[in-house]
Amino acid sequence: MSKGTLYTVSAPSGAGKTSLVKALIENDSQVTVSVSHTTRPMRPGETDGINYHFVSRDEFVEMLGRAAFLEHAQVFENFYGTSKAWVEETLASGRDVILEIDWQGAAQVRKQIPETVGIFILPPSQQALQERLTGRGQDAQSVIDKRMAQAINEMSHYVETDYLIINDDFTAALTELRAILVAERQRLARQQVEHAALLQSLLRKQ
Repeated sequence: MSKGTLYTVSAPSGAGKTSLVKALIENDSQVTVSVSHTTRPMRPGETDGINYHFVSRDEFVEMLGRAAFLEHAQVFENFYGTSKAWVEETLASGRDVILEIDWQGAAQVRKQIPETVGIFILPPSQQALQERLTGRGQDAQSVIDKRMAQAINEMSHYVETDYLIINDDFTAALTELRAILVAERQRLARQQVEHAALLQSLLRKQ
């Protein structure tokens, strides 16, 4: 069995990353999304092990102490981390894994697993991003302005990835995301393992 591929998918808030990844995995049984560990409280409607692995601060620190995370970050008062063991086990089973992660987390991951494939998703314009953030109708203008400034900084890191998708048309962007996974699965090293018996029989001298 060939080993799966690890992908990091990064994007500024409002670029459509989560929607694209969700649509992708709904029709591709060979790929799954990593479920992070977090110390933040569970919100109504969330399920432990589905949305996040909810752990106490002490549990998180203990895991951190034994290098259990592939990457981790602190957001305000809460910690988030990706289980290194789970990712390695899932890849070893032949399934691809996607980490929805910011550019800093993606850099941490690539340091530990250099063959990680990085994908960055960008909006078609600053105006489109502003409209998407405003369209949520949940935040004050000051919050939106702050997020826009942060997004511009985040977007500058697209050069650190392998693939770039502009999410102007959702269907087209999803097709491009799928194409990346299909192409990566056809790489020689993976195909040689996947079709070892066939290749051997094709080259057998008569």
